[in-house]
Parts: sequence; structure tokens; C-alpha cells
Amino acid sequence: MGRSAKELEIRDGKVAGSLRAEFPRLALRYCVVETSDRRSPAGIKERLRYLSNRFHGRRALNLRQEPIASAYRVFFRQIGLDPDEARTPIEAAVIERLRVGGFRSRGLVEDALTIAIVETGVAMRAIDAERTEGGLALRLSVPGERLGIGGDAFELPEDALVLADGRRPLGLIFGDTAPDCEVDGRTTSIAVCAVQVEGVPDISVEEAIWSCTDALLAGDSG
Repeated sequence: MGRSAKELEIRDGKVAGSLRAEFPRLALRYCVVETSDRRSPAGIKERLRYLSNRFHGRRALNLRQEPIASAYRVFFRQIGLDPDEARTPIEAAVIERLRVGGFRSRGLVEDALTIAIVETGVAMRAIDAERTEGGLALRLSVPGERLGIGGDAFELPEDALVLADGRRPLGLIFGDTAPDCEVDGRTTSIAVCAVQVEGVPDISVEEAIWSCTDALLAGDSG
């Protein structure tokens, strides 16, 4: 029998005290899956087609009024992001669907993230778990910190909200991932991460992680 997504441990990431004080409901939850990125099997592509049919123009226009989508828009404004410019993950996915006429397959990991985001509205991302050290956390950057290593790295602004491990930032909370931590063809272990904000229920976060990991594991057997 294959592995079940619900058998995998959902871990609680640490949230720095300064962030916890300002955003009491901010949370990071993640699950590590031993798998790799590759082309999606037929079953995953069929799920994308089904979701494409569900998100027609009227649903997309009304999306921001839905509770979870609205919660992320509020949080974006609280941290200084304009959600009409820097799109929330669910809005970015749906706008792309309208632009190209459907949710296009872009590889197993991207497809699994799209399925989870579109089905639940929860903000999701994937990190190469083998390139991290210690548990994952949300915190503010400190002066001089850089995102990435080597020539591809760039300096972060002070007090940027970042996803980090025990030694360095791995990505902006809703933005770029350190190039050396992105999932690629060499990846064998993936950290599937969900950022929870005020107004996003625990059950929706768990459903998003399960949906994503289920798609990844389905790809193993496809």
C-alpha cells in the first residue's frame, strides 16, 4: 500500500516573539515529504482541469470577498503589501488561470501547490528540505542578512518578514525563495509549508497540507 498524506506529521514552526505579539494568530505549519519533482501523472492533470472548470470569471471576481481570501488581503495590508499589486497566493493562481485559460501543469510540485491553494485558499509554498538546517520559523530579518548564498544572493531589507531555518532566511514570507533552497530536479525531500493568518481556520490549513502532500504522493504512484 502507498503512503497516506494523513500519516505524515504536521509540524508547528516557531514564530518570533515580536511577530507573535503583533500578530497573535500568525502561524507556520509544515510537513516534510520524501519525494521529488517531475512531470505530473494523468490524475493530477485531471484535477487541474476540474479546478479550471470551477473557477470561471464570476467566481474569480468575487474571490476576494470569500473569508480566507479576505483574511490574507487584510494581512498583506498589515505588513505593508498592497494585495492589488502583490497578489495573495490564491488570487495570483486564479488570475493566471484566467490569463491562460486554465490551470496549466508545471510539474508535480507546482501542480500540487496549485491544487492545495485553489481548493482551500491557504497560502502554500515548497522548500527543498535537505538544504535546510533545524526547524522552520517565521521571523524578521536582521541588518546584513542575505537571501541565498553565492552570486545569486541579495541583501534583505531590515525587518523583512521571512521564512527561516536555524541559521538563515530561506525566503520572504510571501515572496522569493533563496535560489539554493528552491525545489529542483535534485530534490528528494520537500518541506510543504502553510502560512496561517487571522481568520484562517486550523482545519483549512491542515486540509491544504494534506491536499498538497496527497497530490505529491499520488505522483509517486502515478
